[in-house]
Amino acid sequence: MKKSYIGISFVILVFGIIFIPKIIDRITSGTVVQGDRIDAVSNHKNKETGLQVIGPAPKFILTDQNGNKVSNKSYMGKVYVVEFFFSTCPSICPIMNKNMVDIQNAFFGNPNFGIASISIDPEHDTQEVLKQHAELLGVKSANWHMLTGDKQYIFDIANKGFNLYAGENKNVKGGFEHSGLFALIDKKGFVRCRKDDSGNPILYYDGLEKKGVKAIQEDIKKLLNE
Repeated sequence: MKKSYIGISFVILVFGIIFIPKIIDRITSGTVVQGDRIDAVSNHKNKETGLQVIGPAPKFILTDQNGNKVSNKSYMGKVYVVEFFFSTCPSICPIMNKNMVDIQNAFFGNPNFGIASISIDPEHDTQEVLKQHAELLGVKSANWHMLTGDKQYIFDIANKGFNLYAGENKNVKGGFEHSGLFALIDKKGFVRCRKDDSGNPILYYDGLEKKGVKAIQEDIKKLLNE
């Protein structure tokens, strides 16, 4: 029995010598309940914008209204907005384009902001047609590119790249259908967005309603300051 007590006492003594100072040190430093994993989480700071990073925007190379080749790399270092439209659209495009002009005017003169308007009817919307359309709309920014190219390539950018629907439908006026949403891209080429009232990422911004336009303008300002 005496040997057992001696053995237990020895273990307690060793524990006290090795671990007690460490515990006291952690208590005094305020880290007594933190392990490495908790430290990593608690030390992580969200970006000041509070905007979600959805993922990298799809790559593309298209031709703009001035006949220049424009790609996603052309926008690196810039915050930019993407829309899909076509110049003869009889329904939502005029509203989207008008709202995009408002966004252009809000950031006009800022070299770090741009717009990419991609036509889903490139067979009609040639470079010359888009140049006339840009003048009609009031496109003034050198960083607002109205883009055309191969139709299937553009459909893939919309549907597979951004997951924003675009397609042909001979049963609707104009012959095409597409989303009325705007995509917001940051300076590093990532799709960004805010959260809704339930805390879920909205993914894209409503390009038809003033509320959506106001929201994207607020978030463009945040990303420009990142």
